[in-house]
Amino acid sequence: MKFLFENYKRILITGGSGFIGSNLIIKLLLETSLEIFNLDKFSYASDNLAINNCILNLGDAASKRYKFLKTDLHCRKQTNDAIEISNPDIIINLAAESHVDRSIYNPKIFIDSNINGTFNLLEASLEHFRNLNSNKKKYFRLLHVSTDEVFGSLSLKGSFSEDSKYDPRSPYSASKAASDHLVKAWFHTFGLPILISNCGNNFGPWQYPEKLIPTIIINALSNRIIPIYGDGKNIRDWIYVDDHINALLLVALNGRIGESYCIGSNQEKTNIEIAREICLILDKLKPSKESYIKQISFVDDRPGHDKRYSINSTKISKELGWISNYKFSAALKLTIDWYLKNLSWCNQKSN
Repeated sequence: MKFLFENYKRILITGGSGFIGSNLIIKLLLETSLEIFNLDKFSYASDNLAINNCILNLGDAASKRYKFLKTDLHCRKQTNDAIEISNPDIIINLAAESHVDRSIYNPKIFIDSNINGTFNLLEASLEHFRNLNSNKKKYFRLLHVSTDEVFGSLSLKGSFSEDSKYDPRSPYSASKAASDHLVKAWFHTFGLPILISNCGNNFGPWQYPEKLIPTIIINALSNRIIPIYGDGKNIRDWIYVDDHINALLLVALNGRIGESYCIGSNQEKTNIEIAREICLILDKLKPSKESYIKQISFVDDRPGHDKRYSINSTKISKELGWISNYKFSAALKLTIDWYLKNLSWCNQKSN
């Protein structure tokens, strides 16, 4: 899938050292000639190894097109400085604290990052937008990347869509819901050209080990219990990271200003189904004395654990022609293979 950035020369990716951000930047390095600015506060879940490896393989031309800006959006001055330095033609905002469990134990970090950080970014972006010439204003936009968790929990029927009401259940999803509302307000009140995307659960290479799929893989290979919350029947709509990135770029370039787009691959799986599928794949790829399935252990459920997420992607499919290219099982095998080849990175991040 090719993306035409003919009206853009400089792009700012916030949270570019995270899982989705680093995969996005690599795609942009490989497939465009954009100058890429990666704004990231570089927290525990950040890593530039994937990007650096890509630049090393591509050579000097790529290294001149990429710049890392160590910036915390919670700091207004740092945010203003980063916008001034990057002078972006387009912004994709991926910066966020995103782990539900951590939000339960320490909500303040999520308020600081996801709400106050978004506010600072909006204010700096608005000032930047107002100072652009008329031609640059015509094409400028800020894509705010959000989550389906802002819509709460579903029963066994129905799906989230752009018309779903907001009903967040955790400090994480509440902070993301608040950030979505801020972004919409800056569009309606101040005319900042924004877009919003709400996506399901991502997986793929370079995902931080605390997330479900990496946790299952790493714990299985480390001969530790594989913890599954409650009865393991919580359902999520899973999407391979490359599919999500393709959707984001389509929205950023061709989406209707002021609109939201729900992104999902229509591949719903329970947590226990995923755990068992990973174990069976590992049984073939890296056999042990017993099946890894025997390491699965049900643990106390977390507070406010949403039962089911499901996404209706009709709007992005009809308007922008987006489709999911990866089937879950095939993408899961690719992911497991990557983790098997990068266990040293996983172990470093887990410690």
